[in-house]
Amino acid sequence: MRLQRFGKKGQAYFHIVIADGRAPRDGRFIEKIGIYNPITRPADIQLDFDRALYWVKTGAEPTETVEAILRYTGVAFMHHLLKGVAKGAMTEEQAQAKFEEWKTVKTGKIESAKKDLGQKAKTEDKKRLEAEVKVNQAKADALAKKLAAEAKKAAGVAEVEEEEVAEVAEEVTEVTPEVVAEAAPEAVAEVAPEVAPEVAPEIAPEAPAKEDKE
Repeated sequence: MRLQRFGKKGQAYFHIVIADGRAPRDGRFIEKIGIYNPITRPADIQLDFDRALYWVKTGAEPTETVEAILRYTGVAFMHHLLKGVAKGAMTEEQAQAKFEEWKTVKTGKIESAKKDLGQKAKTEDKKRLEAEVKVNQAKADALAKKLAAEAKKAAGVAEVEEEEVAEVAEEVTEVTPEVVAEAAPEAVAEVAPEVAPEVAPEIAPEAPAKEDKE
């Protein structure tokens, strides 16, 4: 009694088969009596109970994994009870009653294990979701801080530019007509010839007439 492997790498499942011990592991077999899928939690086991019991009674030797499956499904326990019946230690009715009691307890344990696994999965999902929320919140906070810093920096540059404009405007307003009038006439006279002829008379004061020398 052995397992025959099927499925992809990392997603293997197995057929429970009866095969000649000299045959290759995944070679020819005599009979298929079940399926074992260890990927699911708990593992999915589908076993033909009567055929498995038959082969155990005829002396078929199970591998270590198949032996664990036989204990899990109760085939090994039923075989033990039938030995007691054969020795006269109990009747078939008593053996069947003991097996039904064992089966009830085993079913309760399996259902409890499934419930615990489901609760554990929900708890893990909740923790994973909370962790993702924290990571996303941290990213959002970091982005908000970065944008705020950039906005603050841009506002600082704008304030500096406004101050420079204000300073220049203040300097310009200080140059009034009175300031120009106080300028030295000689300086204005020097500049006047370089101005266009039609504009020069307006800004250049009349030069004092030269005395004719007789």
